[in-house]
Amino acid sequence: MVKYYGVTFWAFPDTNLCPPIPGRVDYMHHIAHLVKKTNTENGVKILDIGTGASCIYPILGHAEYNWDFVATDIDERSLKTADKIVTKNNLSKSVTLRHQKDEAHIFTGIIEEDEMFSVAVCNPPFYKSEAEALEATTRKSKNLNKNTDKLVRNFSGTQNELLYKGGEKAFLHTYLYESSLYKTQCHWFTTLVSKKDLVKGMYASLKKLGATEIKTINMGQGNKISRIVAWTFMEK
Repeated sequence: MVKYYGVTFWAFPDTNLCPPIPGRVDYMHHIAHLVKKTNTENGVKILDIGTGASCIYPILGHAEYNWDFVATDIDERSLKTADKIVTKNNLSKSVTLRHQKDEAHIFTGIIEEDEMFSVAVCNPPFYKSEAEALEATTRKSKNLNKNTDKLVRNFSGTQNELLYKGGEKAFLHTYLYESSLYKTQCHWFTTLVSKKDLVKGMYASLKKLGATEIKTINMGQGNKISRIVAWTFMEK
């Protein structure tokens, strides 16, 4: 982080999710293409949903493109850690942290009246329960021909970072719906989508909600294939 992005301090508890840097910076590069399509006369302002303790997207987005960020989370402890990262890297003027007090909402209670964003980014919780997260570990271990007896989850992350009632599908349902409530306050809404079979349903829902453009951006790091779904309610 120090060598490539000039970050002088980046520390958070081992229990929190440790983001893979190549995939996260790749997300920022794809977002940069969307930013080019927006009106940036007043500068670029990115909304990061669920920034976590690592505050990774604001750190990378500012280092690579000098963007300003509003970063949100429902976990106050994660925000305190993120605040320390922001402060020690002298980013307080560029990164604003906001606490989402209501777990039932994503944008509501965060976006202020007459506030405008270029792009919203999000790495959603993928699992509906700890059991489902453990199943993911079991599948990976079987694929690697490892012993699956007495398995524990092989990746870090707090419940707020990994779990959501109803899982990824339920989170995305709320994300899509609430994005339509702020269609004139954010040029592009985007999110990572873990399960490919959710994309078709997202397109159908977004068309019903009035999205004027929807696109899927495929990303690949090593053997892992992931995707970003992006949409706007703005006229071309």
